[in-house]
Amino acid sequence: MANFFRNKVVTEVGTTPIELLTTGSSSRATVIGLSLANLTASNILASITVEDDLGTVGHYIKDVIVPPNQSLRVVNGGEKLILAPDNILSISCSQLAALDVVMSYVEIA
Repeated sequence: MANFFRNKVVTEVGTTPIELLTTGSSSRATVIGLSLANLTASNILASITVEDDLGTVGHYIKDVIVPPNQSLRVVNGGEKLILAPDNILSISCSQLAALDVVMSYVEIA
């Protein structure tokens, strides 16, 4: 098995969910860092979901407040989020173009 360390940057996330990471049928991923930055001068609410290979969607975080012009570390300090094959990690927030995301993960192929 090969491991690949990767970063993903997504800018101006809004109210429409955006797929941050999708694993293939023969791969997995471990999210080792996930930071959200509020681009606005007001509170926003951020939600992250995980969809499994059967299409079941669950919230990793739901409507978490990100203060104005600040950031929130969602995955940090040794915590990890494991994504099995055919999983989808998505994010959305309560305002248009209000959130930047930086994610570090290990792809296991």
